[in-house]
Amino acid sequence: MDVHITLLTLGGLFAIGLATDAIARRFHLPRVTLLILFGVLAGPGIFNIIPGQVDGWYDLLATTALTMVAFLLGGSLTKDQMLAHGRQIMAISISVVIVTILLVSAGFILAGFDPALALVLAGIAAATDPAAIRDVIRQYGYKGSFSDTLKGIVAIDDLWGLLAFSFLLVGVNALGGNGTTDVLLEGLWELGGAIAVGAGIGLPAAYLTGRLKEGEPMQIEALAVVFLCAGLSVWLGVSFLLAGVVAGMIVVNFASHHTYPFHEIENIEGPFMMLFFVLAGASLEMEHWQEFGFLIMAFVFLRTLSRIIGGWIGARIGKAPASYGHWMGTAMLPQAGVAVGMALVAGNKLPDYREVILSVTIMTTILFEVFGPLVTQIALSKADSPSETSQTDEGTG
Repeated sequence: MDVHITLLTLGGLFAIGLATDAIARRFHLPRVTLLILFGVLAGPGIFNIIPGQVDGWYDLLATTALTMVAFLLGGSLTKDQMLAHGRQIMAISISVVIVTILLVSAGFILAGFDPALALVLAGIAAATDPAAIRDVIRQYGYKGSFSDTLKGIVAIDDLWGLLAFSFLLVGVNALGGNGTTDVLLEGLWELGGAIAVGAGIGLPAAYLTGRLKEGEPMQIEALAVVFLCAGLSVWLGVSFLLAGVVAGMIVVNFASHHTYPFHEIENIEGPFMMLFFVLAGASLEMEHWQEFGFLIMAFVFLRTLSRIIGGWIGARIGKAPASYGHWMGTAMLPQAGVAVGMALVAGNKLPDYREVILSVTIMTTILFEVFGPLVTQIALSKADSPSETSQTDEGTG
């Protein structure tokens, strides 16, 4: 790719990002929604104004941006946070994943689809997009107990989703007559290896960061943690998202002398996230809408219903306030990078269904990323009342 095209593309995308931010503030819309819509319009499906060479950026940007998000979400799992909301976080996160898998798989099987395809799509449906949810919370400054609990849930529910997805692949391979031992070992390696990578980066970082000098070195240290987590995870073939969560959780709970890495990542993640969301929108292939139209609509309906039911059940089990049961599942509709990653893995395991799995996942991801943040914003505004938010501000000020 020519240097001038690279620079002009980056400059144009960042300028669009600034304009998007201004429009979002003016009309009270989530930035994520506008960025993805811009990507859809600018992508090959409509106006095709983004150079084709930019496609090669997506994997790097997705891995970097989502590892940053995972690190920050892991940083929200403090001891105090878990003691205050731990029961609710565990109950709701597990309930949403279980209900999603059961309801989505049952719906597709009853509709006559191959059980293998139904199980894979159900596993993908269990994934959430912590980046979009976290962006909405930060953009509008929600600080009540509902938003605190929501951040904790989205930091951990992808762990349950990844575990469930790995076991579902074992079941799918068993249905196809394939050996289960290798698949089970792969799943255990992806999850256990990610925990090992996160701990291997997080423990030294908890002790070493913040000891050289305040200020600029902290930004370098924070970037080192993120890139080492992402790079080692990709190299070893483990979940970079889970590795980032583990590293962030360890740093926030063991680095009692500072919290700088989290502040620095918050300061620099914006450009990465903006490019990631635009390119996610641009990846949509419009010609598959009609071919898989029924699957797409069924997936959206079943996943939405399962989120609502799972959130309500989890809130009852966790003895959460009534507003949690009404709005928590609704707030968890956004879905992005983790789902696409699951689809790529599943497509490799089931080559006969690769096209349908990837197409349905990418297209429903776009839908959930366009409308999901809007629904998340509504849920937060209903559940985190102004009085609760102001009380929280007074307590933290």
